[in-house]
Amino acid sequence: MKVTLILFLTITLISQGYSASVSDAEIKSLSETLYKLDHNRATASELVIDPQTLISSSETGSRNDHSSRPMFKQVSSTLLSKPTYKALLNLLDNYRRVTGEVEDVPSQEVQEQDTFLQQTMNTDVGRELYNFLHSKGVYSSQSEFIQDLKMMWFGLYSRSSGKLDSSGFEHIFVGEIKGGKVSGFHNWLQFYLNEKQGLLNYYSHSFNGPWSTYPDVFGMQFEWDGYFKEVGSAIIGCSPEFDLAIYSLCYITRPGKKCYVSLGGQTLGIQTYTWDNSSYGDGKKYIASAYPATP
Repeated sequence: MKVTLILFLTITLISQGYSASVSDAEIKSLSETLYKLDHNRATASELVIDPQTLISSSETGSRNDHSSRPMFKQVSSTLLSKPTYKALLNLLDNYRRVTGEVEDVPSQEVQEQDTFLQQTMNTDVGRELYNFLHSKGVYSSQSEFIQDLKMMWFGLYSRSSGKLDSSGFEHIFVGEIKGGKVSGFHNWLQFYLNEKQGLLNYYSHSFNGPWSTYPDVFGMQFEWDGYFKEVGSAIIGCSPEFDLAIYSLCYITRPGKKCYVSLGGQTLGIQTYTWDNSSYGDGKKYIASAYPATP
């Protein structure tokens, strides 16, 4: 059975263009390490939230606004001025959110992508993820790792009408509008910014994770500039590098499956999806989605 499992894991990674085997125990151990190394996570004094109404899972599609106040009460400017936060914030206004509209990527935006990835690799979280994957033979150098992340996350593909209108980063970190609904949108900083600008109305939450400090996990109901999101799950209060690292870890090792990580002794499922309609490199798949899999 053990041999079969290892063979399956190896085949899984080979199918994504990687050749390595990573056990469930190794994923949990590494995610705990990343959790401890997330020195840029928000503290209770830097981030104050007001979750308000908890609803049942059966109520998530009701579109009833159960919360009269914003979700985010306070976010420290000191936190937002940290290098990876600044680099992420510079990326969030680079996208046309409606699918079917071609994304234009001028050189400045390419540079912003490079800066974000490099700032991530300047952190203990980014280095630890690379060192683990390097030890498994997935990447031979840090530059190879960064280039693969750039293609995996920022490479463009078509969600509508054959137009290059989407990427994993846009879908997960920024959010999109498809079929009259919010699609993706799993980043807490994007939520905070849009709420602060009056573009997002928080309705309620249907899941609150067991964590008493940040990062925590919420499943939120909200309206984004007139479009509804039934459950937008996100890791709240983590650093941008942690968000990128935990999703990348799960996508590289368990593409298209539910991946179980451990954060502060608590298990969390991360669901990832591959984009199967196009590829890059030697048959590698772009990331289609990744998010905390709330019950």
